[in-house]
Parts: sequence; C-alpha cells; structure tokens
Amino acid sequence: MNSITTDHQHPRRRRRHPAGGQGRRGGTGHRPAHTTTHSSSAPTLEPIDCDTTPVAFTALALDSRLLEGVRDLGYKETRPIQSAVIPLALGGQDLIACAETGTGKTAAFVVPTLQTLLTAAPRHAANAGAAGKSRVLVLAPTRELAVQIEDEIHGLAYHTGVTSAAVYGGIEMGAQERALKAGVDIIVATPGRLIDHMRQQNADLSGIELLVLDEADRMMDMGFWPDVRRIISALPSARQTLLFSATMPNEVVRDALEITREAKYVQVGQRSKPAQSITHIAENVASNSAKLDWLIEHLRRPKGPVLVFSRTKIGADRLARRLAAAGIKCVALHADRSQDQRRAAVEGFRGGKYHVLVATDIAARGLDIDGIHTVINFEVPDSPESYVHRVGRTGRLDEVGQAITLVSPEERRAVTFLEKSVGVRLELRSDV
Repeated sequence: MNSITTDHQHPRRRRRHPAGGQGRRGGTGHRPAHTTTHSSSAPTLEPIDCDTTPVAFTALALDSRLLEGVRDLGYKETRPIQSAVIPLALGGQDLIACAETGTGKTAAFVVPTLQTLLTAAPRHAANAGAAGKSRVLVLAPTRELAVQIEDEIHGLAYHTGVTSAAVYGGIEMGAQERALKAGVDIIVATPGRLIDHMRQQNADLSGIELLVLDEADRMMDMGFWPDVRRIISALPSARQTLLFSATMPNEVVRDALEITREAKYVQVGQRSKPAQSITHIAENVASNSAKLDWLIEHLRRPKGPVLVFSRTKIGADRLARRLAAAGIKCVALHADRSQDQRRAAVEGFRGGKYHVLVATDIAARGLDIDGIHTVINFEVPDSPESYVHRVGRTGRLDEVGQAITLVSPEERRAVTFLEKSVGVRLELRSDV
C-alpha cells in the first residue's frame, strides 16, 4: 500500500472567510502568465490547438510500473482531455484545462504526475536525497473529491514506490502529521486542513515541484481563495502549475493567470457546459408546495439511482425525511452531517441500500458514482456553474443521463436565464 493516510471516512471542516480577506495580489510565487491589467474587463482565454485523438496508454512510453496500474484500472485508451493534456504536462507546461464533467480529468493529471515522479530527477535541490520533502501538491475543495483523487493515485501507483496522503478535516491530525513529516511524494489536501498543518509546522512545502488545483473555479472563489493564496505563497516559484475544472467563469480567469506561468489553455468540449449525453428537462409545477408531491410520485418508480439537490442543508434534511415517510429509500448528505453519516450516506447510495440521495452542492463536485440515472434539482440552481456541476453527476463517460429541474411559477424567469447562461435548452413539461 502506497497511501499513507488510509482512513477516508471523515469530512473536512469547511473554512469560510469574509469577503474582505487577504488581497488578491502578491505572495503567489509566480508572475502572471499573460500581460494583463486590472481593468474592468477580465482577460480572456484562447484555447490552443491540440490533438484529442484517443491513443493506447501503451503508446505513451509510460514507466512499466505505471502501466501495470493503468491495466489494473482497466484503462486502455486515453480520453480526449487526457490525449490533450498528458503530453503538455509531461513537457513541464503550465496548463489551464477545461472539460466537461465525467470526462477523465483526474487521470489527465495523475498519469503525467506519476510518470514524472518515476522518471525525472527532482527539480529542487531541497529534494535531492533529503527526507521530509514532498514533490507534488494537489488541492481540492471537498473531502469527497480529495479522497477520490487520492484513490486514483493509489490505484495507478500501486506497483510503484510513490507515496501519497489525503489531508482533510474532520479526523484527527496525527496520522496526517506523520505522513506530512515523512515527506510523502504527493499531498492531496483541502485548503483549510493544510493551513492547520502549516500553522503547526507539520507541512514542509519548500520542495513542491508541481501544484494541481482541481475544481479550480471553486478554489478561486472567496470561500477558499485566501487560504489557497496563502498556501501558494509557501511554494517555490520554480514550479509547474496545472488547473482543472469543468467550468471557468470569466471572473476567475485573472486569478488563474496570476498563479500560472505562461499557461496554455486546453479546452475539450464546450467551456462551462454539461456533457451532451444529458437530456435536460424543466418540469413545471403549480407551486413550491406541489414539488414534493411530484417528487414522491416520480421516485416511486425510479429507473435507476437518483440524486436530488436541495439548496440548503435544512431543506435537504426536511426533504429526505418526507421522502422516507412516503416509503422511499433515501438518505441526506450535507456538510453538517457527522463524519460517519456522510460516509454511510455515500456508501449506502453507491451500494444500493438507498435509491435516492438528497444532497446540497457538496455532492456536485467529487461525487463519482457509476450509474446515476437522474439528477433532480428541487429548486432552480442559483448559478450556471452550479447547474453544470450538479447535472454532471449523471451522463458520465458518455453514458446517457437526464437532469430534471422542478420549476414553480416564480422560478420561470430564473430558468430562462439559466438556459441562456449555460447554453442548453430545457425540454418543457408541465403539470399545471
């Protein structure tokens, strides 16, 4: 086992910051990738031409030990985002990569990362023959996503000597402290918990050669950005930086450029849009109170696992209780649930104990469960990015899925705005 941290049963502590937190300039350790000024207009990203043709992993000249892990996971050919990214990442290029949800972005950075660790000499003198010096840092916004990434690393690196650790809140810091002080090769962390370790001087980041931000748009909003900038300021300036996301709103592009060096922008599929394998439906109901009746009736004959999104934690709990009272096997998932409850919810849904998972946006990123047939928005999502990430839990890897949004009369204008912003047409159905 290469993974140092093996207990993945507990969630991170969400750390929120006031909007007037740390400034957005200075301390990043990288000069801007493009010549831009802080005017009222945001810089734009122009995608480069790149080959997305699938190729056999055996044709990539990967280390034989890494290829064993690739075979173990059943990977045969690269997916388009992997075809585009892997050669550039292996060449040391900074990247901003955008691709639809469920298209293989995790392997797109894990494979070149492991290949570099297995074949390239350390770039920093601090890592040459020294203990306690990690070489790669991956930052993710949620515990669930950090666990998923570290699991992918562990699977692909199983036959190698590469070590990794997942660092997130909600569990004791002791095992994480030991892993960090041992200098695991790859740290996969949520920002808040890594900051906790930095305060206690458990994490030496002076040898980091590669920084990866997964779900980069979320990492650069004000909930995470001050912590992320503080972490980046502790990293060497001579590093490679890779940013990955399904959405890249214009308002975060400047921040993305500031923490990269002459980054190339890779876009596979449509930027900030859901996968084309998803059918989008707007279900008009007479009122907000009528939504529950519609949902109960629909869920009594589901075609497969259903993920229902609620805007609030209180709303998710209330909805789950009412569905359970109607005889539907369901469970709630949100940040205020205990560590064991969150683990049991995800595992129970994945294993078929529950047919329905009622969740807040904590499940919109990092929840990778095969076979989710339908995503239902109980309320119209409050942003285009939220819609894209939510519906991206279905229709993954080109599987067919459907996304249903329940729309009360007062929400119809919001649906029109959502359609224009996301660039999809919601098929209209009506019970009114």
